[in-house]
Formats: sequence, C-alpha cells, structure tokens
Amino acid sequence: MIVLDSVNKTYQVGGTPLHALDNVTLSIETGEYLSVMGPSGSGKSTLLNMIGLLDHPDSGSYLFNGVATETLPEQELARLRGENIGFIFQAFHLINRLTAFENIELPMVLAGEPVKSRRSSVRQVLDMVGLGDRADHKPNQLSGGQLQRVAIARALVMHPKLLLADEPTGNLDSVSGKEVIEVLEQLNREGITLILVTHDRHIGKRANRRIRMVDGKIEKDERQGKGVKAERGERGDHAPV
Repeated sequence: MIVLDSVNKTYQVGGTPLHALDNVTLSIETGEYLSVMGPSGSGKSTLLNMIGLLDHPDSGSYLFNGVATETLPEQELARLRGENIGFIFQAFHLINRLTAFENIELPMVLAGEPVKSRRSSVRQVLDMVGLGDRADHKPNQLSGGQLQRVAIARALVMHPKLLLADEPTGNLDSVSGKEVIEVLEQLNREGITLILVTHDRHIGKRANRRIRMVDGKIEKDERQGKGVKAERGERGDHAPV
C-alpha cells in the first residue's frame, strides 16, 4: 500500500536546515496497525504528513497503491487523499456552530455527495463510534472523548482505506483515551490500515508494528517483538507491498 524509498525533507528554521526526514525507507502493507514514536522534533508528524500526501519529498520516491505520488499535480493528490485517507488529529478541528452530524457530513458536502447518501453514511458512522444519540449536539455540548469520536466519524464518512492519527489521545483523560484507541483498533480489525503517532509508550506498544524515529531517521522498526530494522543506520529488508 505504502512504499517510501530514500525520502528526504528539509525545512529552513532561522536560516538553519532542519532534516525532518533523513533518507527514510519504509513499506507498509494494507491492514497493518503501526505506531510511530520518538522525541519531539524527531520527524513523526512530518512522516505522517508525507504518507497522507499533505507534504512533498525533496528527494526520494513515494508509491501509494502503486502510484508514484511525488510528481502528481495538487488536484490529483487531493483526489487520492479524498478517496483513500482519513485524518485524525490531537486538536479535533470541529466547527463549533455545526452539530456533530453536520461536522461529520461536511466532507461529503464538499465532495458533492447527494443528500440521501450523506444522511445514510453519517448515521452509519455515528452509530459505529457510539454517538448515535449525540447527532444534534454541538461541540460545546460534548466531552473530549466524544469530540474525538466525532472527529473519527468525520474521517470515516468517506470510507477511507487508511487512517492517520496524530496524537489522537493527547487532549484526553486516560479513560477517554483508552476508549478512542479501542475504537481505532476495532476499525483496524475490520480492515482499515491504521498509522498512529503517539508520545505515549503504553499506547504505542499496543500496535502490531512499532517504529521509533530520532533526528528524522527510523531508528527501530519492530513487528510483534521482532526487529525489522534493529539499529539506526541499518537498512531493513521490508516485505513488498
């Protein structure tokens, strides 16, 4: 599903180059559950943005479902994102004047989906995340855990094949965080590929595959207790997608 080969990304910070991604090579198969951990500034969110087609590599290649993405025009990248990828962030990014139903419906409105189809899909994902009775509530009437569930439902309403979650429990208490992770894990069991960035080692260890990043590099890549790339600087032999 995802193949990054020698991907580099550098930003200029106060005139100093920052290597956010440094020669990253990574393959992720359909249906995997992968966590990305590491200290602040290690490149975790940049990697997620790259995978989510929100950023472009300075060099290297990125195949998404066999499509070379690095030279695609923005319109085609937007189409790929809309048809395949759902995003969940630490900040819920909900619109306060809209109800839970309307927030979830928004991607379908922007995509020009007919009203009947929208209503059916929104009801389905609301029930999926356990908020069928909160459809008419606005964000200020919902708890943190419920807000994140609305954000998850919004990410699901276009039926993505890949979910990218950047610190999805960062603004939640431990109970709400556990509930949100369980929702995401259930979606993974149903076949959605899940990539989760987290600072929480307990959450990170729940994933079937765990990546640790340091200074823009993949330092470790472990799957079910076995190292795929044991030490920083060693190139791993990733299974083909």
